[in-house]
Amino acid sequence: MAAGGAVKSEPHRPGTFKQPNKQHKTGRHRSKGGLERDSRGRVNVKTISKKLRKDLRKHDRRHKANQMRQQKRDAVLTEKRILGSKDGPPHLVGVIVLHSGTSARDSLRLIQSIETSSVYNQGEDGERFGLVCPGFKQRFYFTRVSPGDIHAALDLAKVADTLMFVLDPYEGWDSSGDFCLSCLFAQGLPSHVFVVQGINELPVKKRTDAKKNLRKMLEKRFLDAKPFHLDSEQEAVLVIRHIALQKQRHVAFRDRRSYLLAEQVAFEASDESGLVGTLKVSGYVRGQGLNVNRLVHIVGHGDFQMRQIDGPPDPMPLNPKPTKKREDVETPGAEMEEDLKVLMKADPRKQESLEAEVVPDPMEGEQTWPTDEELQEAEDAMKESRKIVRRVPKGTSDYQAAWIVDDEEAIDDEGSDEDMEEDELMGETVSQDSDESDAGEESGEECETMTVPESIRDDNYDEKIDEEEERLMLEKYKQERMDEMFPDEVDTPKDVAARVRFQKYRGLKSFRTSPWDPKENLPRDYARIFQFQNFARTKKRIFNEIEEEQEGAMPGWYVTVHICNVPNSVMESFKSQVPLVLFTLLPHEQKLKSQDTVLMNLYKRIFPQWAYDPHVPNPVTWEKSESIDNVQLIEMDENL
Repeated sequence: MAAGGAVKSEPHRPGTFKQPNKQHKTGRHRSKGGLERDSRGRVNVKTISKKLRKDLRKHDRRHKANQMRQQKRDAVLTEKRILGSKDGPPHLVGVIVLHSGTSARDSLRLIQSIETSSVYNQGEDGERFGLVCPGFKQRFYFTRVSPGDIHAALDLAKVADTLMFVLDPYEGWDSSGDFCLSCLFAQGLPSHVFVVQGINELPVKKRTDAKKNLRKMLEKRFLDAKPFHLDSEQEAVLVIRHIALQKQRHVAFRDRRSYLLAEQVAFEASDESGLVGTLKVSGYVRGQGLNVNRLVHIVGHGDFQMRQIDGPPDPMPLNPKPTKKREDVETPGAEMEEDLKVLMKADPRKQESLEAEVVPDPMEGEQTWPTDEELQEAEDAMKESRKIVRRVPKGTSDYQAAWIVDDEEAIDDEGSDEDMEEDELMGETVSQDSDESDAGEESGEECETMTVPESIRDDNYDEKIDEEEERLMLEKYKQERMDEMFPDEVDTPKDVAARVRFQKYRGLKSFRTSPWDPKENLPRDYARIFQFQNFARTKKRIFNEIEEEQEGAMPGWYVTVHICNVPNSVMESFKSQVPLVLFTLLPHEQKLKSQDTVLMNLYKRIFPQWAYDPHVPNPVTWEKSESIDNVQLIEMDENL
């Protein structure tokens, strides 16, 4: 016992059976802790500090992650609250039947019978109607397409916020419904819900088996899908609640564009024939803001220009205002001005053009080809400019003088004609000034000065050579040796000038550094294509302008769009219960930006593409062979 009454504690001593842990060996290099001890807090000059790297501490990183998560959650909630509310467009629900033995009329009639809802703008046979539910503070617009009409279903899926698929209680969907789902997946499937009607009428044993079969069928294409029963008003309320609260799936091609589904359409003919006129389309603006200066694309009919945008009263308000009495209105035109407002008119200076192709000018870049006399004069002038003055021994012929190489003859071939002329004049001056000095230094050999054309070597070529014999030797050598060593090279023929033989080729000293025009000798159809200096930068700039644009009708407004020069067939298509869908085009989107040649054969598709036989080992593309022993088998494959 220690002094003061304190008990001295002894440390724990390991026994004989204590197993020590294996120590960590860093190997030949030092450990991270050892490096920190050796550096003693010193930082390299080129090392960026944590502050400049913007490295956050663990607490800050966790706080930032929570903020980003909360922002995404708020964005989803805001989107849900705006869609179908008084500040946004009605929730557009497209009804598609996936089985030929099932009808959607009973399902829609059951949805309309909800007590706490009001029905607006009911169309013929109940195919489209508006539904306002004050209890949910939501409003919906239901529309359906004819069973089996794939094109109408695809058009409706382009603008629908939610697709409601009606299934058969026994089979789910048939072959036509499966094909419709495949097309919708390829185009882009928005949010969806599955409903089944009539399953409660089945016997209890068959009802359980039918539910299992439907779930197995849905799991093949939709992992988390759950079918809703639609046999009573309470089940209809559950379906409406699920449609209003489910998360919306974004479709990329419509997020940056303004679009609407036509609810009311009117046509005013502009000529006596009545074939072309102004189409007035009324509907709710969705996506981005609707600008009257942009082009509008009517799906299935083409691109058109807008004249103006009107703002009529909302036909299905969430909180309807009480109507005013006639005696309260002071002026008779005040009510009309309040009902109809002109929101925006097209500006001809800012309006997009319908021009889709460039009209090429046939006389653009036209130039006259020089005549034969002009070519000959240019060639003679070139020979005269290339004459060289040399000092040669007395009695030397022109042919011998052309082969004498002097140090003063070095001329830069890559320089301009003016530099060549200056060098030649300087050479003449130097040679004349140094005649007297050179004469004293040389032995008694007599010299004379003569002007020799540079092309004398070609003009006085030995004419006694047998050209036929030389050509045969070259052909034989080509067949035996050159084809094996250089299969892609071609020798210059003796009977044809090189500039004539290779006049369709372009001679380049280097494929990497030599300048050449890639747009030279292009097909004539290429002139109709619009060119962009930087397509990616233009695309980014347009998307930024769309996000910042505040001009035109905002999303959620009920508007009437006046479209110019529309054929009467568009109105007839709307009368045949086909959805009329409008999309605004981005700037330059209607222009032709590329052109691909497509060969089509209505009887049998054939692509004229040469293909080497697969049995030939190591085939070389576009191999050129002149040898007799070298054989290559090439066949025409029609099934490519």
